Amino acid sequence: MAAHRSGPLKQQNKAHKGGRHRGRGSAQRDGKGRLALKTLSKKVRKDLSKVDQRHRTSQLRKQKKEAVLAEKRQLGSKDGPPHQILVVPLHNRISLPEVFRLLQDRDTGTVHLNEWGSTHSFMLLCPRLKHRWFFTSARPGDLHTVLDMAKVADTILFLLDPLEGWDSTGDYCLSCLFAQGLPTYTLAVQGVSGFPLKKQTDVRKKLSKAVEKRFPDDKLLLLDTQQEAGMLLRQLANQKQRHLAFRDRHAYLFAHAADFVPSEENNLVGTLKISGYVRGQALNVNSLLHIIGHGDFQMKQIDAPMDPFPLNPRVIKSPKDPGMAMEICATDAVADMEEDLKVLMKADPDRQESLQTEVIPDPMEGEQTWPTEEELSEANDLLKESSKVVKKVPKGTSSYQAEWILDEDGESGGEGDEYDDIEHEDFMEEESQDEGSEKEEEEECETVTIGESVRDDLYDEKVDEEAEGKMLEKYKQERLEEMFPDEVDTPRDVAARIRFQKYRGLKSFRTSPWDPKENLPQDYARIFQFQNFINTRRRIFKEIEEKEVEGAEVGWYVTLHVSEVPVSVVEHFKRGAPLIAFSLLPHEQKMSVLNMVVSRHPGNTEPVKAKEQLIFHCGFRRFRASPLFSQHTAADKHKFQRFLTADLALVVTVYAPITFPPASVMLFKQNSNGMHSLIATGHLLSVDPDRMVIKRVVLSGHPFKIFTKMAVVRYMFFNREDVLWFKPVELRTKWGRRGHIKEPLGTHGHMKCSFDGKLKSQDTVLMNLYKRVFPKWTYDPYVPEPVPWVKSEISSTVPEMDME
Repeated sequence: MAAHRSGPLKQQNKAHKGGRHRGRGSAQRDGKGRLALKTLSKKVRKDLSKVDQRHRTSQLRKQKKEAVLAEKRQLGSKDGPPHQILVVPLHNRISLPEVFRLLQDRDTGTVHLNEWGSTHSFMLLCPRLKHRWFFTSARPGDLHTVLDMAKVADTILFLLDPLEGWDSTGDYCLSCLFAQGLPTYTLAVQGVSGFPLKKQTDVRKKLSKAVEKRFPDDKLLLLDTQQEAGMLLRQLANQKQRHLAFRDRHAYLFAHAADFVPSEENNLVGTLKISGYVRGQALNVNSLLHIIGHGDFQMKQIDAPMDPFPLNPRVIKSPKDPGMAMEICATDAVADMEEDLKVLMKADPDRQESLQTEVIPDPMEGEQTWPTEEELSEANDLLKESSKVVKKVPKGTSSYQAEWILDEDGESGGEGDEYDDIEHEDFMEEESQDEGSEKEEEEECETVTIGESVRDDLYDEKVDEEAEGKMLEKYKQERLEEMFPDEVDTPRDVAARIRFQKYRGLKSFRTSPWDPKENLPQDYARIFQFQNFINTRRRIFKEIEEKEVEGAEVGWYVTLHVSEVPVSVVEHFKRGAPLIAFSLLPHEQKMSVLNMVVSRHPGNTEPVKAKEQLIFHCGFRRFRASPLFSQHTAADKHKFQRFLTADLALVVTVYAPITFPPASVMLFKQNSNGMHSLIATGHLLSVDPDRMVIKRVVLSGHPFKIFTKMAVVRYMFFNREDVLWFKPVELRTKWGRRGHIKEPLGTHGHMKCSFDGKLKSQDTVLMNLYKRVFPKWTYDPYVPEPVPWVKSEISSTVPEMDME
């Protein structure tokens, strides 16, 4: 029998590709029982039984719960700092003395009134609840006091009106507090008991609906009787604490007492002794101290006096009046403070942080030294090997003379430097600002109640025509910038190659290279820069969490000896202003370039131009500076914005002391009447001097004659030399065409251009030019106190409720 043989049409199957995907068996045979470390760890984690997984989850939950309870018990206890409560009345009808009278209940605990300044504050000690509170207050119109005290307050107690909740001043205060970052807060209503019993429920419902915009799902507590005040205190003691990131990593202190010792050489400068409770982190005497509103200082030593407000004081029985035992003890504690004074730490000059904020630039740094003989011989060899340059020279010129003849391209254009950074509109604006500021200082306004029948002439007398004209000009510039972004007119009295000599053309704004170290200004020699800012920040934060700091622990009552402090600081404190000190992390006293992401506040619509002086609240710092605005993108180059836009988040770039994010940012603008208007809010992005802000200038021309893909363009330049100078730069049109300059025509700036398609007669030819811009060094750490906000100055956003 013959064997079957396959024919030529037999099906040929594809071979199995065993080299690409191996099976589990072949992998085990090749590995010979060896397992990778990651595989082993995953297997162990996977092999946990359900009971073990449940047990581990419950353990983690228990640890987190215990941490929260420990933090809650620490605050206000005998071992921790007093629970600091900031009371903020959000309506002018609220009676703050009546609220304090309800909270100062002798049956609840011992009350110690503070005698410094004009600010209402008192300490409440309650041994029955094992808690002590420190109550302070601030009016919403006093902006700096509210914001500074909210930085260190553990809880903010907002007092609401039963009808409106808050007025326009209170609404503005809430906007600033939300932008800065709210700690734990509680809402209390005063005056509900004044309504009839049947309407009280209706009043509370309408008030809850009105405050939903700001405080959704928050409970309103009543504060009209002693019983309701006791319930409020229990709520404050048992409330879960919210954390503010910018203060949790610093040691900070609210001054309960301050004393000034002038120096022997100068009475205006001396040693300031600040007494208070340490909060946040442990305080080291070798670190720097920032007093809000006054600057950075060094500490000499830290003393540990007796706690003037102990929760369980030593009881001294009085035979005449046993009820005076607690008060006598508190008085004795203050009297014996000097006797029991202990020096906790003294500063070590070798380990103490320096107050140096800027780098002292060396003008000789980077200068070339005298070359060696080897370098001279190498240079001669290179010159011999280099090719000769052919030039057109007059007859009879020697080779030596020809070396000194420059081409037309090598002419110096240094005489036009002043036109590069300063535009004509900037000159006009600065002159008008100087003239306007002198008139505004002389002008004094009065508040007069007048009837409706008064003529309109009295209204016109109070209108500043010059300020109105300046504002109108700003609105026009902002409108033109929206309609024609970055377009400028080519000057006719100055050559374009001189006016725009620092600008360059880019093939692509996104992908074209630009060296961040190129042509840096002189101010960059004064700042500090990190080799890797993210790694430095991570390392410092890790040290805070893991490393134990030698010094005053959290909750201790200490006295800080701060050296070289001006006498104005203690005078400011004696007038009733709060004195708040923050310790600085390493490098936070040094100057660098800060980038902050901000969004326009909806309550302010006035145009804000770049390089205008603004007031910054960044973390715990407050300063004035003139920032740059740029787009917030992920590219390496960021386009400069001339105005602070309302619809986009922009990046603000400014010279300022280093601050480690996260930190909240608020931008204010000082009005002519002295008030501070909130214009933008945001957060700190990075500390990066290499972030490039690129300013774009768009030159426009009009197609004069069109020949298919060729066109004659005019009005972009006004002389032949400028056309030849900008010939390599690419052109574009508003309708999407791209092209190049072929050649100039005549001597009046006409030029022949070629495009990738036919031009329309209504199209506009554009040329993009770019240069890098840097912020101005206008940092000023001293911010003047704002004029208190008046209700008529702010438009209310909270509707009044009709109770009929």
